[in-house]
Amino acid sequence: MDIEKANQQATTRMIEARAVLTEIAKAKDVIPGMKDNLLLHAGPPITWERTSGPMRGAITGALIFEGKARTEAEAQTLVESGEIELEPCHHHQAVGPMAGVTSASMSVYIVENEVHGNRAFSNLNEGYGKVLRYGAYDDEVQQRLRWMEDVMAPVLNDAVKASGGIDIKALLSEALHMGDEGHNRNKAGSILFLKALAPHIAKVSDDNETSATVLKAIGDNALSVLNPVMAACKVMADTAHGIAGSTIVTTMARNGTDFGIRVSGLGEQWFTAPAQIPKGLYFPGFGDEDANPDIGDSTITETAGIGGFAMAAAPAIVTFVSGSPKDAVNATMEMYEITFAEHKHFTIPQFEFRGTPTGIDLRKVIETGLTPRVNTGIAHKNAGIGQVGAGLVRPPMQIFEEALVTFAEKYGI
Repeated sequence: MDIEKANQQATTRMIEARAVLTEIAKAKDVIPGMKDNLLLHAGPPITWERTSGPMRGAITGALIFEGKARTEAEAQTLVESGEIELEPCHHHQAVGPMAGVTSASMSVYIVENEVHGNRAFSNLNEGYGKVLRYGAYDDEVQQRLRWMEDVMAPVLNDAVKASGGIDIKALLSEALHMGDEGHNRNKAGSILFLKALAPHIAKVSDDNETSATVLKAIGDNALSVLNPVMAACKVMADTAHGIAGSTIVTTMARNGTDFGIRVSGLGEQWFTAPAQIPKGLYFPGFGDEDANPDIGDSTITETAGIGGFAMAAAPAIVTFVSGSPKDAVNATMEMYEITFAEHKHFTIPQFEFRGTPTGIDLRKVIETGLTPRVNTGIAHKNAGIGQVGAGLVRPPMQIFEEALVTFAEKYGI
């Protein structure tokens, strides 16, 4: 067995994947295995009994959206009865930010990898603050979700189809040169996304008021491109998965209780440990005592070589997640020590266009004692409140140690 060769294959596939947004459709019509009584969630598998406040809130909100429950108590009864199933987004070629809860009637972005032929899915982004993905589910949240579903999604779908597809990989490459890192700072990427969509929205919509409202919603939301970016990173990382002998990490995800990883050469096995509370900046009136442990599938961005791994390209990110511009540079430099390759297409101007560190190598994490850097939003620990800040977090070293031991046992090393 040649680990170096396997890792070269895995990272090459990840880097060469070309992710293109092609369509928006109902989850139940396109996500493999999706059904009416199934809710997808962020992170590794979890039961209702172990879910955190924001995850419970998002599950409640999704069941209200689907007309299956009216309150958290009704949602809990429904889930505990076995009528509603909970499964990770990652088990269905999907990803979702924060709680990541996706139900059958919700629309999702479809991103296709034109090089290797695989697809990935992600729901639509609601914006900042009091939103479903942070566990809020009141009437205001429901009204926004319904408008997104009934008005925004059909217009976006028609516009994307009229565009012939939006190359998210190319968009990301340009956004990194404009001050984004692709995870928590997507201001440039969202503007590029709006630029790509705007003429087609104007063309496909017969109603000027609808066009103006949709354009304003995208333009006002600096995270509007995050969800298709996450789906793009998912198709990239998935192409690297399942390669015998590879120690490349192809999934990092959190469900608000556990932080989990999967490794290319270890199949579908999850390695999990308790998620940590991010350290960062809080919105006025909130502090550490309000924070929930880390949550979300958005660490797929770091897995694919952007996000916290590309912080040097986005020094202004520190005004949101804490730290100094020097800290952003140091974060990226540190990640070169635990990755196998440098990305050919995601480059950092401040580093003379050096490629971002890509392909977390299980061996290097253990050798250096360094775990991946992640920047993330912070959810309130109680359901119904929403986002309270943003910060930085690292996965527990324990999961990498357990994965390496399992790798050694499997391959007789």
